[in-house]
Amino acid sequence: MNRAVELLKNKYFLITIAFVIWMLFFDKNDLYSQFEQHRQLTKLEQERDFYSKETAKVSKDLDELSSNPQKLEKFAREKYLMKKANEDVFVIVKEHKKEE
Repeated sequence: MNRAVELLKNKYFLITIAFVIWMLFFDKNDLYSQFEQHRQLTKLEQERDFYSKETAKVSKDLDELSSNPQKLEKFAREKYLMKKANEDVFVIVKEHKKEE
């Protein structure tokens, strides 16, 4: 008990405790801010990975479309509903049953 009282009277110990409390709770880089920044960093890294994969996929598709006329025609017909001059295009849309 006497040791604890002496420790609480020590100005260096008190200043150290005050500094630690300030850094943990009141500083602009406190624990909560660090947690939020880490969470945001993780989210941004996941987005970066997703967009890198999508960019690679689109680049591959672009190379295929640039080099293969049959693929280009198929892509244009399916994606943009393009047709030849003497053709008719019918789009069939399946209706989803509504649950009652």
